Amino acid sequence: MKLLPIDTDYLTDILLKLLFTPSPSGYTDRVVHLVCEELERMKVPFQLTRRGAIRASLAGESSEHDRAIVAHIDTLGAMVKGLKDNGRLRLVPVGHWNSRFAEGARCTLLTDSRQHRGTILPMKASGHTFAHEIDEQPGGWDNVELRIDEVVHNLPDLLKLGVRVGDYVAIDTAPEITDTGFINSRHLDDKAGAAVLLAAIEAIMRSGVKLPIDCHPLFTIAEEIGSGASSVLHQDVAEMLTIDNGTSAPGQNSSEFGVTIAMADQTGPFDYHLTRRIIQLCQEFEIPHQRDIFRYYRSDSAAALEAGNDVRTALVTFGIDASHGYERIHLDALESLTQLISIYMQSPALFLRDRYDIGPLTGFPSQPA
Repeated sequence: MKLLPIDTDYLTDILLKLLFTPSPSGYTDRVVHLVCEELERMKVPFQLTRRGAIRASLAGESSEHDRAIVAHIDTLGAMVKGLKDNGRLRLVPVGHWNSRFAEGARCTLLTDSRQHRGTILPMKASGHTFAHEIDEQPGGWDNVELRIDEVVHNLPDLLKLGVRVGDYVAIDTAPEITDTGFINSRHLDDKAGAAVLLAAIEAIMRSGVKLPIDCHPLFTIAEEIGSGASSVLHQDVAEMLTIDNGTSAPGQNSSEFGVTIAMADQTGPFDYHLTRRIIQLCQEFEIPHQRDIFRYYRSDSAAALEAGNDVRTALVTFGIDASHGYERIHLDALESLTQLISIYMQSPALFLRDRYDIGPLTGFPSQPA
């Protein structure tokens, strides 16, 4: 195992490409094509599930014990709940996010035949008209509406335009990378994780290092609505590392710098041995890191286990401020995480016994007494 040089220009370039490709859960075909084109360019073989989850393959010296590394490429968004008599649209969220972060957002309405630009606004949006009533109106998705940039005054105008209940709304990401290394954007969860995984693959392919076991980079398309890595795994995968965001907020130990290793989330602790292997790799290769626990959080790992996969899982994250809102991360965390992922790809299998679905006690690990 060795530290590989990370191409940060590629890392930020592919991150921006991902951020500029709308992919609310359920409307992910375009971003699937983008990731597949990147894998083809790097000559990495891959397969797709029926709905578009991607399973790539990096061949190792042994195929008896496979590992997977997963990031999700779907994001939050919204759908049209109803067409209003004033020519505006009622919305419901896709994924779990607060309507206060939608207020003022520029977005794209995706109908069956066309795209329309628009803005999500609170019901009372004009200070010159409503004065203090603006501050007194309640929040919630029932109290916002989508104003589209078309000549529409009523319900018949909307129907003529082809707008229908169930149309998707993709929220503008508006990314900005500052001279100080901060990256501000919507949907860094988990486009930044996907960029990290692609950058780690790029480093492996460019360096030509040999992997000890087969590694499957996975890109899932429904994590924000709960199903995540439930259908893209196969029984040959014994250990899976998930890449997602860590919440750097009061009461949390996550950071926008270095790697944040999750010890547990709302679904329970992550695998003891795989998590300690990740900590050991950070210590051995002097990758800055910290540990955290997330109380209101789940990831691709939970979806994989709930679907019945008997796989060891761990979660590594980039610290993100204002998750599911106006998000911010730092390039330092993405570089550290890419280094860790490329090292993990080079590491030996956690336990040789894990190559069997079920077996004897021999070779089964033991935790410290």
